[in-house]
Amino acid sequence: MTTTEASTDKPIDARVLLKDLQTRFDVFRNFSPLAIGIDKQVFAQLPEVSKKSLRLAMRSHTISTRYLKEMEKGTQRLNLDGTPAGEVTDENRQHAAELLRERFKKQAEQRKAAAEEAKAEQRRTEKLNQLAEKFGRK
Repeated sequence: MTTTEASTDKPIDARVLLKDLQTRFDVFRNFSPLAIGIDKQVFAQLPEVSKKSLRLAMRSHTISTRYLKEMEKGTQRLNLDGTPAGEVTDENRQHAAELLRERFKKQAEQRKAAAEEAKAEQRRTEKLNQLAEKFGRK
């Protein structure tokens, strides 16, 4: 590897790359179902991007709630230029729906646990106040 290859292969922050992709391409901005192998199209357009950064950015994009919702109801996968690149299969839609169900269930459980913790804290505070009234100096 030459020194110029080493400097262009330097990974950049995946979040910055994803923002750049969303700025450049409508399919990322609109969270449209992406063509299988779209990473090759991105490399053709942006050869300076490192594979690791792109992989991380793509992972972040494709596990986002907005993307999964689009996959769940989508019918067509799209290339970078927005042209159709195949269909979203029933299996893809079911997988997206399952991930969303699991995510929403987990969020609901976290909210419930937080609410229970808040109630427990409130009960502790009330109990401390009662004890302070009972045994406090008058």
